[in-house]
Amino acid sequence: MSNPKKASSAEFVKQIISKNISFLSSAITLIESNNSEHKQKATEILNDCLPYANKSIRIGITGVPGVGKSSFIDVFGKYLTSIGKRVAVLAVDPSSSINKGSILGDKTRMHLLAQDSNAYIRPSPSGDSLGGVARKTKETIVLCEAAGFDIILIETVGVGQSEIAVHNMVDFFLLLKLANSGDELQGIKRGIMEMADAIVINKADGPNINAAELAKSQFSKALHLYPLKESKWTPVVNTCSSLENKGIKEVYAFVNEFITFTKKNGYFYKHRKDQNNQWLLDTIDYAIKKQFYERDSVQEAIEAFKEKIEKEIISPFEAAQQILDLN
Repeated sequence: MSNPKKASSAEFVKQIISKNISFLSSAITLIESNNSEHKQKATEILNDCLPYANKSIRIGITGVPGVGKSSFIDVFGKYLTSIGKRVAVLAVDPSSSINKGSILGDKTRMHLLAQDSNAYIRPSPSGDSLGGVARKTKETIVLCEAAGFDIILIETVGVGQSEIAVHNMVDFFLLLKLANSGDELQGIKRGIMEMADAIVINKADGPNINAAELAKSQFSKALHLYPLKESKWTPVVNTCSSLENKGIKEVYAFVNEFITFTKKNGYFYKHRKDQNNQWLLDTIDYAIKKQFYERDSVQEAIEAFKEKIEKEIISPFEAAQQILDLN
């Protein structure tokens, strides 16, 4: 077996489609690199892996910190491997530029999957903007699919815009909630509710069982107030306990039901095409923004205008326009 550090792009592709995890990890590292040679090689690998990709089911999983995402993913992923599925766990973490990411900690908490030969856990790249992290995650999906993973679980580690980013790269969007968290109805973010294909009340065990059932009822009623989704799918609400391993296989059952339903009515394929088109535009947007800020003249102008703005010599809006007008 050749060494990834010395391997050609063709060798990378050969090894990835042969399910070589070492080569898969090295290829993802090339994607995350800012080195121009690495970028070129990563592009070649990605292009040649495309014919082997696009065959997985992509599931996005979100929820506030403390909802038990890592424990849920660990138990859910283990259930999936127990029924013969190969599972990759990825993360979108826009907060990583501040705290260098938390998925590394999650990896140690996913002790079942970490020891499973049919599972792969990949930390998100740190020190990048959400746009960059999301773009690299999309490219990582392609490589994981080429490596034969049947299910891609994409976790939002941060909060806010990361949910939108994940929703734009998955087939099924799962929202984990807690009972008695104070946001059953009035405090919940409408946008996340509208994106969810299913809501699962986690930690429905012990003294929380009754509260979880009540929350399930409340969310079910609330979802009926929302307009019908483009997919024509009516979001489902259920409870589960990662601790007691209850309600886990039911989650996969309604994921399967959703996939069958949306493939039958054509939404699944339309959604994938729309995502690919959006990935094109997002990649262009990210590249333009990155190239703009990397220009020395822009960096110098920004620093110069900051001082003028602080002294109220010029407004931020006029300063921005003058910077944009730089040749």
